[in-house]
Amino acid sequence: MMDFSRHSINTLFQQLGLPATESDIDSFFSRHKLDPETRLTDADFWTEAQAAFLNEALEEDADWTEIVDQLDARLRH
Repeated sequence: MMDFSRHSINTLFQQLGLPATESDIDSFFSRHKLDPETRLTDADFWTEAQAAFLNEALEEDADWTEIVDQLDARLRH
């Protein structure tokens, strides 16, 4: 069954198996940054499964794509 619910950064973190409270998410972004040359899915802080999920979301233009793009943008600020 397809999930048509609206995704948020919180649900993305849950999907990735990461703590998903606002303070957990803020802490994640304060500890992790991406430089312009590194692809989101190549970041060294993802597990293999997390990177695979993010890659699939981006390649298949899945319903997660918009929020994954937001994740990418926040990691570059």
